[in-house]
Amino acid sequence: MLSRRHDNPTRSGRPRSAAADTAILLATRAALVELGWSKLSMGDVAARAGVAKTTLYRRWASKNELVVDAVAVIFDEIEIHDRGSLTADIEGVVLQFAALLERPETKTALMAVVAESTRDDALRDRIRTAIVDRQKGLVVKGRERAQARGELAYESDPEVAARNADLIFDVIAGAVVHRTLVSAEPVDEEWARGFTLLLVAGLGANQGA
Repeated sequence: MLSRRHDNPTRSGRPRSAAADTAILLATRAALVELGWSKLSMGDVAARAGVAKTTLYRRWASKNELVVDAVAVIFDEIEIHDRGSLTADIEGVVLQFAALLERPETKTALMAVVAESTRDDALRDRIRTAIVDRQKGLVVKGRERAQARGELAYESDPEVAARNADLIFDVIAGAVVHRTLVSAEPVDEEWARGFTLLLVAGLGANQGA
């Protein structure tokens, strides 16, 4: 999974090491928790990961790129399991997402890159492609599964379907991030259930399907 994000076909040399990639991304998150964004350096990450600084720069051109990819790997852990209904599927994703945000390395890294992206358009674009667009795939998969079950109507217009996928993602991500990182309130099963029922009602789903 790491190679599909970082591999650069224009570069030659020895094949990439998945073990080195993993060590570097782990070291990046650890350094963020300990040092914060401003004190984090490529040299420190290289030392923690046990790789040469040149190795790091062959993979990531800047600290911004490195930190975003370190965060993206965490969110790749989220899966939308088939739990038998749209409501149950959404609840499962919400609880997984909230659990990830409770981890210190996720919380620190995510808040750091979001804050920095307000001053850096290139960083914002990288967050969108490496994290947001990838996670929207969960929405598409979950909606297609619900449509196959007869819980949601099919959308014939691709543009409308894409806009709706964006909206669903924004609602879920925004609510969970605000609840955990801004309000500092727990996302437990009761909250996840209430939020999901509200969302499903807004989607017009056939909950009896």
